[in-house]
Amino acid sequence: MKKEKVRDRIIRVASELFYKQGYNSTGINQIIAEADIAIGSLYNHFASKNDLLQAYLIKEEQDWFEGLEKSMALISDPKEKISAIIDYRKKLQQSSKFAGCHFIKIVSEIGDGNAAVSTFAKNHKEKQKVIIQDIVQEYNELHQLPDSDLIAENIFLLIEGAVVTSTITKKNDSFNKIKKMIMGLLL
Repeated sequence: MKKEKVRDRIIRVASELFYKQGYNSTGINQIIAEADIAIGSLYNHFASKNDLLQAYLIKEEQDWFEGLEKSMALISDPKEKISAIIDYRKKLQQSSKFAGCHFIKIVSEIGDGNAAVSTFAKNHKEKQKVIIQDIVQEYNELHQLPDSDLIAENIFLLIEGAVVTSTITKKNDSFNKIKKMIMGLLL
């Protein structure tokens, strides 16, 4: 097995801690201890905790979109692609024990106090929305929808709402409900 690079280990440990206990509740000393590194190693790779936060967001986004891509890789039907997105978000909730979306959590914790973070999270959600819009447009070419832009927006909002609802209820039934609603929107 390939040995994990120090920088990757720092990001992995920080990511786990930021997600599990929050950015503000995670100290540099805890990251150093749990990554089992010297303080100098951390600062060789990251000038500050904020730089580490940026690396965390980049890694989470990369992992998120790679996972989504894999879940849709073998699917050509647009309706099935939308279904795969819902299943992917459901799977993420289950695997995180309903801890919620990394990006919603960090924005709710940091708020507008860090413009780079809130902009990054907003752009992440926009990228998700564009994927849905593209799929709905693909579906629209086959089945003329009354308002494909509105339908794409509704699908995005229903999925985001299901993520929040499942985080609160610690159950995934909201995904099953929205899947029925969304399949109804795609006549």
